[in-house]
Amino acid sequence: MRIRYKKWARPELEKAEFYIDNPENLKGKWHEKFKHPAPINLELGCGKGSFISKLAVSNPKINYIAVDLVDAMLGLSKRNIENAYKEVEREIDNIILTRHDIERIHLFMSKEDIVDRIYINFCNPWPKPKHRKKRLTHTKQLNLYKEFLKDEGEIYFKTDDEGLFMDSLKYFEEAGFEIVCKTYDLHTKNIFENNIETEHEKMFKEEGKTIKALICKKKKEEKKNG
Repeated sequence: MRIRYKKWARPELEKAEFYIDNPENLKGKWHEKFKHPAPINLELGCGKGSFISKLAVSNPKINYIAVDLVDAMLGLSKRNIENAYKEVEREIDNIILTRHDIERIHLFMSKEDIVDRIYINFCNPWPKPKHRKKRLTHTKQLNLYKEFLKDEGEIYFKTDDEGLFMDSLKYFEEAGFEIVCKTYDLHTKNIFENNIETEHEKMFKEEGKTIKALICKKKKEEKKNG
């Protein structure tokens, strides 16, 4: 989604205690950055933050990292997070917002940064064949996520794009993930325990588009003898 430049976004982000501008400096140290020890969940492409703000404020015993690349998006996400915590009169203590190119996630996440779950919501479908390696669910990306996703850790994926979804089913298989459940119409068959609708999801539903979704998990690595 394209969004207009917002001159206030960068100054506000720099003042926010829960925003990190250079995540490379925390590679291997993410668990130490949070105020309270807890499992980490990661959202790739958090956009305006409507999803992650609701998720994080509802789950105080989980720590969250939300990543995007665009300052304007991150600025809106920062405000949505602040509003969500203000509504329940809670300190923002279990979420970190950061800016980075997710294609280069290996530059700021490592095997020491154990993540229990990854959320990928309505990422760019990159429909042209020459651009498909940019997809956040592409096999090459999934192999990067496997470095820090724990054994039997999960990926939650939602999209309105049928081509991306069908190709992603192949990508997950190629990368050695097990698809636990899937649906071609999330609002007819809800596979999530508590589905939080994103802004894209609400918009697509109003347009009559069906939402495809799946949950997959990283297969437990077998220990080699000897």
